[in-house]
Amino acid sequence: MTADQGGGTAGTGGQPVTPVGIDELLERVRSGYERIGPKETADAAADGALLVDIRYAALRERDGVIPGALVVERNELEWRLDPRGSHRAAEAVGHDLHIVVICNEGYASSLAVASLRQLGLHRATDLVGGFQAWRAAGLPVTGAGTDSTGDAGRHSEHHGHR
Repeated sequence: MTADQGGGTAGTGGQPVTPVGIDELLERVRSGYERIGPKETADAAADGALLVDIRYAALRERDGVIPGALVVERNELEWRLDPRGSHRAAEAVGHDLHIVVICNEGYASSLAVASLRQLGLHRATDLVGGFQAWRAAGLPVTGAGTDSTGDAGRHSEHHGHR
């Protein structure tokens, strides 16, 4: 029996893993914390929250970045934000740090928040709608490039939902 047939095991104790779809997983993850919108994210940053942009380089180059956001590639996130980690960012000062994770459209950031919360970063949350919602709200963006391909060149982190 394969993992896809329900025969997979968890990393601890060898207990069977019940398969779950990504939409259900997102719902479960998001039920454990309060997500915030663009205005609340800007307010949180003004109050000292750390905004963390996990979008990949091509999106940052094309669309720009949020001023003051810490850019951390998704595959480095836990190592950079773990206050106990040897590879932590200077901003990773403690487990009480208020962190707002920002991806492109607000999907990958939710999974990232779940991982950060497992590390004890209990105030981690994410921006509903991601960077695209921030930009649509007219909030500050710097360094946006030009995309001559128009909408056809748009990258999406979550296929099927717009």
